[in-house]
Amino acid sequence: MEDSQSEQQRIIRRHHREKKELQARIQAMKNSVPKSDKKRRKQLLLDVARLEAEMEQKHQQELEKFRESFPDNGNLDSRRRERRAALERERQERITEAEMEHLASFRRDEEEKLAAILGSKNLELKDIPADGHCMYRAIQDQLVFSVTVESLRKRTADYMRKHVDDFLPFFSDPDTGNAYSREDFLSYCDDIVRSPSWGGQLELRALSHVLQTPIEVIQADSPAVVIGGEYTRKPLILVYLRYACNLGEHYNSVRPLEAGAVGGAAPRLF
Repeated sequence: MEDSQSEQQRIIRRHHREKKELQARIQAMKNSVPKSDKKRRKQLLLDVARLEAEMEQKHQQELEKFRESFPDNGNLDSRRRERRAALERERQERITEAEMEHLASFRRDEEEKLAAILGSKNLELKDIPADGHCMYRAIQDQLVFSVTVESLRKRTADYMRKHVDDFLPFFSDPDTGNAYSREDFLSYCDDIVRSPSWGGQLELRALSHVLQTPIEVIQADSPAVVIGGEYTRKPLILVYLRYACNLGEHYNSVRPLEAGAVGGAAPRLF
């Protein structure tokens, strides 16, 4: 009995440690998503719930396996409760599988539409890692000169800080809807530099000014958006994917179907 109790305590301590590690991971995920991006925040909540449910299921299964090794015939009520909980987990798993199949269908449809759009331009997708830097990496890939992602992030944040009045009206708290204060906005700019936070149209607007180059964003279900159309250089081309990865939206680069250079000339600013 003492051995079984000691083993159970070890399992419980390990579960506690794993939960703390998961919470740290979740916090890092939350920090990587801009507060102003409601769509990604919504997807983040779904992903967090999935991760927590998966860990809860794993821990429950381990405890059930342990209890099977040390059966207690006098605890029938407890086992009945565990059985009901297992059935509920199985139901939730089936729901999750159905949702993933639905998402996969959306992805296939999006990929087919984008392939047709890009094919008409003699282009194809070029995959960019989904690591929080995807927008900046896609820009980096399009440029004809060498530049680091860190430099692109710093230039973006610097431009936004210098033009606060142009950007601040577009930022609000996703939870309360309250407009950002100047301090909130400057903190957001700090996050652009210090964290792998996703970029969006406002960051692309800043980059178009920094590079003095238009940026064309191709989408599956909407017309292409050209940011920085006041500039005359050949546009940099990005592809925006809504269903590309589990954590939300994603940016990819493009490349020609035939051999040749991608991207337009831009000033050597870095």
